[in-house]
Amino acid sequence: MQASWMILASLFFATMSVCIKYASVHFGTFELVFYRGIIGMVFMGGMCRLQGVSLRTPVPMMHVWRSVIGVTSLSAWFYAIAHLPLATAMTLNYMSGVWVAAFLVGGTLVMGRLQDALRQGPIALTVMAGFAGVIMILRPTIEQNQLFAGVVGLMSGLIAAMAYMQVAALGRIGEPESRTVFFFSVGTTLVGLLGSLWIGLTPWTWPAVLWLLPVGLLAAGGQLCMTMAYSKGATLVVANLQYSGIVFAALYGLFLFGDQIPLIGWAGMGLIIASGITATALRNRALPKPPAEEH
Repeated sequence: MQASWMILASLFFATMSVCIKYASVHFGTFELVFYRGIIGMVFMGGMCRLQGVSLRTPVPMMHVWRSVIGVTSLSAWFYAIAHLPLATAMTLNYMSGVWVAAFLVGGTLVMGRLQDALRQGPIALTVMAGFAGVIMILRPTIEQNQLFAGVVGLMSGLIAAMAYMQVAALGRIGEPESRTVFFFSVGTTLVGLLGSLWIGLTPWTWPAVLWLLPVGLLAAGGQLCMTMAYSKGATLVVANLQYSGIVFAALYGLFLFGDQIPLIGWAGMGLIIASGITATALRNRALPKPPAEEH
C-alpha cells in the first residue's frame, strides 16, 4: 500500500508541474510557491478538522526543522532550475533517493549492524539503478561556468533527502500525516509571501488565476501521499518509487507538449519501472518489518 502512495504522490507532483508550466506564464516563482502553500494550508487544515486532528503538536521543533529543510531544498532547486539546463537541475534534485540510500546504509554500518546493512544492500542497488534510468531519460549536461549552480542543485537533493528522513521520523513517533503536511504548507506560504512582497505581486487575470487552484491542491495531495509513504513504508523502496515521477513527466511532455523521447529515454523508463518492481519484490520477500530497513 505504501508503494501505491508514493506512485500516486509522483503522479500528483508531475501533474502539478504541468499546471505550473501553464501558470508560470502569468505568475512569478515566489507567487506560485505562496499560492501553492496557502491553498495547501487551507486544504490540510480542513482535513485535520474533519479527521479530528488537533493542530497542537507535542514536537513543534521537529515540524519547524521539517519545514526549514523542505523549503531550503525547494529554494535551492528553484535556483538550480534558473541557472542550469532543466534536465540537469531535475537530475541533481532526484539524487535525493541516492542520498537516502547512503544515509540508511551508511548509518547502519556506523552502528555496527553489518547484517542489516547487507539486507539493505540489494534494495539500495535498485535505487542506484532507478537513478541511472533518470539520467538516461534526462541526459543532463553542465558547463564550466555552471559549477556553483551545480553544487546548489546537488545540495537541493541532499537536503531533500534529509527532509524525507525527517518525515519518516515524524511518522515513527505517531505524528498524523495531515498535521505534518499542514505545517510544511505554513512554512512554504511564509517563504512564498516574503519573496512575493520583495519582488512584487502580479495582478490576477481571468482565466489564468484558475491554474492556481490545481497547483495548490495537487501539491497538497502529493505531499500527503508522499508523507504517508515515508511514514509507514520501507524508506529505500519509497525512495526508489519516487523516480516514477520522471516517467509521468516524460509522458506528459510527449502527449501534451510534443516532446520527443529517444530510444535511450524509453530504455530509462523501462529501467525505472523494473527497479521499482524489483525493490518492491525484494521488500516483500524480506522478514516482516525489519527495524533497520523500516525507516
